[in-house]
Amino acid sequence: MKAAVISHYGSPEVLQYEEVELPKIQPNELLVKVRASCVNPVDWKIRKGMLKFVTGNKFPMILGFDLSGDVVEVGSQVTLFKPGDAIYGNVGLKGGAYAEFTAVPETSAALKPINMTYEEAAAIPVAGLTALQSLRDLGNIQSGHTVLVNGASGGVGTYAVQIAKALGAKVTAVCSTKNVDLVKSLGADRIIDYTQQDFTQDATQYDIILDAVAKQSFSICKKVLKPLGTYITTLPSFESVVQNVLTVILPGQKARNIFAVPRTQDLAYLKELSEAGKLRTVIDRTYTLQEIAAAHAYSESDRVVGKIAITIA
Repeated sequence: MKAAVISHYGSPEVLQYEEVELPKIQPNELLVKVRASCVNPVDWKIRKGMLKFVTGNKFPMILGFDLSGDVVEVGSQVTLFKPGDAIYGNVGLKGGAYAEFTAVPETSAALKPINMTYEEAAAIPVAGLTALQSLRDLGNIQSGHTVLVNGASGGVGTYAVQIAKALGAKVTAVCSTKNVDLVKSLGADRIIDYTQQDFTQDATQYDIILDAVAKQSFSICKKVLKPLGTYITTLPSFESVVQNVLTVILPGQKARNIFAVPRTQDLAYLKELSEAGKLRTVIDRTYTLQEIAAAHAYSESDRVVGKIAITIA
């Protein structure tokens, strides 16, 4: 089979499209013919070696976490899926979605939303689960809560705006001027153009602040957070980890770091939202697997609106 492989860390050009062996599945895994994947920032951070303390130096390495495709084989312990099922999901920390076939844990997959293309579905898992688990599990979102999403036009942000609305919240979305109309179409109740206004200097306070682009710290956001509000960041730092520990112990405002976990039940919930017309994927650009280096370069440009999709023929 063909896959995009790296043999060492480096620039986008280290991604090579070449022949590799078909993966062997474990008893709890699915062998999936991949129809689409996507580029998440974590992909190119791994490629550059920024996360080698986690990924190590074992090469060759196939990157990519999110995918959608068709089940061609199931392990002996699999009960939820059968060959022929169209699924979407996440391959986990081992990666491997930038390939024609990959092994997917049963607990990290769900049936693909019937109203989405493979590309639209493949864009959901990392970003959509990050948004859902941030708001629901860490933020304990309730109907009527006020939620601010910083970076509302990005991958996590576009899903967060829609999920917060689906859960009954009043949503303030922070984005640039050119993305105001898009974010409004996702259902945001109020929009703050960060080129014109600093939300941390606003008089409004929020129950939840989701910093989907990790541009503002808990310390800076405290004054626009309600006394029992929760601040959530998508990028852990030494400061945010310390604040997480301290606010667990101390009463009042909470600081949290999100580490999304792929779960079948959560992916199934996002499928339900999609099929109910409450969740859609915003795709900025679509590339083929052979063009993966260009897709990584664009992802690093910090100009992406929504997600970058990868079509795998």
